[in-house]
Amino acid sequence: QVQLVESGGGLVQPGGSLRLSCAASGSIFSITAMRWYRQAPGKQRDLVAVITASGRINYKDSVKGRFTISRDNAKNTVYLQMNSLKPEDTAVYYCNADIVGSSGLTDYWGQGTQVTVSS
Repeated sequence: QVQLVESGGGLVQPGGSLRLSCAASGSIFSITAMRWYRQAPGKQRDLVAVITASGRINYKDSVKGRFTISRDNAKNTVYLQMNSLKPEDTAVYYCNADIVGSSGLTDYWGQGTQVTVSS
């Protein structure tokens, strides 16, 4: 059984910062791509950032220069450092990873963590 557990969400004022973490646990042989998505109320879930096993990174245009994705392969953990936060960044943020485990390659999701940017 593989689980992704997110942490680090909360309420922050515009211009502030938050750091999200997502730790994978269970029967894991390897992890390829790790991603952060977000979903605002009434909107579709959008890809925010992705980091591959080799460290290749891509960002959603609206977060470039403000968000940084990174990963610690020894800890099976992915991070999202969010700076200069704006009200439009308010959403539930989800971690997603492609994990090779006892069942082969499977796509896993975390439970989501709320990020609210408001004064």
